[in-house]
Amino acid sequence: MQFIIRAYDGEGMLEKRLQVRPRHLEGMKRLNSRIICAGGLLDGEGKMKGSVLIMDFPSREELDDYLKNEPYILEHVWETVEVEPMNVVIANGR
Repeated sequence: MQFIIRAYDGEGMLEKRLQVRPRHLEGMKRLNSRIICAGGLLDGEGKMKGSVLIMDFPSREELDDYLKNEPYILEHVWETVEVEPMNVVIANGR
C-alpha cells in the first residue's frame, strides 16, 4: 500500500533540520526499497520547511513503526505530519 507523507517543520527548525539530516538520510538509505519519491518542501526563499515522502509499506502499522523511529520526529523537527493512503499509478524509473 502506498502512502503520501507531508511533514512540516516547526518554526525556526532549519538549523536543527540540517543537524539531524545525516541521520534522516541514513534511515532513508535503509528504506530505499520502500521509497517511491522523497524530497524537501521549500519556502519562498528556497529553504527547506518540511518533507514529502511517497512510500510503499504492506500496512499502515508498518508505516507507523517507521515514523516512530524517524529522526525528524524523534528530534522534534517535524511539527505536523499528515499521512494519507494513495494509489501510485505512474512512478518513472520504478
